[in-house]
Amino acid sequence: MNAQAQRPPSGIALFDLDYTLLGGDATYEWMQFLMRHGVLDREIDGAQLDKFYDQYKEGTLDIVEFLHWDFRPLARHSRELLERWREQYVMEAIAPIILPKARELIEWHASRGDLTVIVTAANAFITAPIADMIGVSHLLASVPEIHGDRFTGRIDGIPCFHEGKVQKLDAWLADRGSTLSAFAESYFYGDSQSDVPLMEKVTNPIAVGPDERLGKIARERGWPVISLR
Repeated sequence: MNAQAQRPPSGIALFDLDYTLLGGDATYEWMQFLMRHGVLDREIDGAQLDKFYDQYKEGTLDIVEFLHWDFRPLARHSRELLERWREQYVMEAIAPIILPKARELIEWHASRGDLTVIVTAANAFITAPIADMIGVSHLLASVPEIHGDRFTGRIDGIPCFHEGKVQKLDAWLADRGSTLSAFAESYFYGDSQSDVPLMEKVTNPIAVGPDERLGKIARERGWPVISLR
């Protein structure tokens, strides 16, 4: 292998997933899929899902409470059945909402030799195949705990949410023998106020179709605002 091939990437591109690379929310679509197939109760679970998303918009979401609720279906069913459902979910609910401009953006970063990473609060079980489908090399997400061959319903490690995104990224880079500051350029594309802690750490924070709170922060700080729709 020549010296050119051995050269580490000079840049890193980090992407939020929901309403950034997707024209929707992966977890919301997963829960809706499970409701359509009778795995969750449309009335009871649907109302709880809406309550959690209202809290998220208000900035009051307890992410641990939400993830424990989110992981319940994983703990109740076999891996084989869950993986069949996941494959169907990705094709039915996710493939149609992957934004073409998001693919173009990822390809642009890849063509520059940038390391590409999705950093999302959504659970790793449902987002791993989404990252593959979109063409992002690496995924940092909230990880459901596994005991033996079954999910426990608990969180493995910390949630990849708000400050947790920074902590997850720092730990992952440390395992690779690197740091965020080691990259000449670092990008983070996010859509919500919960992305601000990581946006503050990169050299190029970019707001993508931002919510009201992030839009205000981006304007105040002079961060670029783009749309991938």
